[in-house]
Amino acid sequence: MLNPLPDLRLIAALGLGGVLVGSFIATAVVRWDTGRPIVIGRSRCDHCARVLAPVELIPLLSAIISRFRCRTCNAPIDALHWQIEATACLVGVFAGMATPGITAIAGAIFGWQLLALGALDARHFILPNLLTTALAITGLAASLSSAGIGPSDSIAGGLVGFLSLWLVKQGYRRLRGRDGLGGGDPKLFGGIGCWLGWQALPHILLGASLIGLVMAVAVLREGQEPLSSRQLPFGACLALAGFTVWLAYQIAGA
Repeated sequence: MLNPLPDLRLIAALGLGGVLVGSFIATAVVRWDTGRPIVIGRSRCDHCARVLAPVELIPLLSAIISRFRCRTCNAPIDALHWQIEATACLVGVFAGMATPGITAIAGAIFGWQLLALGALDARHFILPNLLTTALAITGLAASLSSAGIGPSDSIAGGLVGFLSLWLVKQGYRRLRGRDGLGGGDPKLFGGIGCWLGWQALPHILLGASLIGLVMAVAVLREGQEPLSSRQLPFGACLALAGFTVWLAYQIAGA
C-alpha cells in the first residue's frame, strides 16, 4: 500500500529534480534531428534564433509567464518543452509518494529514462542504443543495492525481455516480409526487464499492447492513411506501461 507517512521533503526534491531533468530531456528531444548541439551551446528561440536570457530558462515557470510564446517574435514555444517538464515533475512526485528513500530515487531515475526514450520514440521513432543500454545498466546497478530486485532476477529480466520481442520481430519479418517492430523495442523491453524482472514483463507487454490499441484506434478515426502504412511508437507504449507497473508494484508492496 501507499507509504503511510510520505516524506514531503523527498517528494518535493524529486518533483523539483524532475522539472530540471525534464527541461534537459525536452531540449534533447526537440533538437534531436536539427543538427544543433544538445548539451553545449546557448539556448535560442526555435523560430527567431534569439539567445534566451537566464530568466527565460526557468522550467515551466518561464513558459507560463511568457504565455507559451517568444517575447521577441511571438512564435509559440514548442509545447513539448512544458509537457515533458511537467511529466518529469509528476514522475518524481509519484515515485516519492509510492515508496520511501533510495527506492523512490531509483524509481524516479527509472521513470525519467523511460520518459526520454518514450518521447524520442513518439516524436522521431528512434530508441537510441546509448539510452537503452543506460537503462539496462542502471537497472542492473539498482539490483545490486536495496533499491531494486535481486541481481539474478534483473539479469533474467533483461534476457527474457530482449529475446521475447526479438523473436517476435524476427518471426513477423519472416511471415510478412517486412518489419513490424523497430530494432530498439527489444532492447528497451530488455532494459525494463533489468529493472523489474521477468515476472513483470507479461503485465508490461499487456499494458503496452492496450495503449498501442488505443493509439491505433485514434489513428483510424483520423481517416487519413491506412493503419498498415502508419508507424506507431510502440517504444513509447512500453515506456508508459513500464513505469505504471513499477508504480503498481510499489503501491501493492511487491
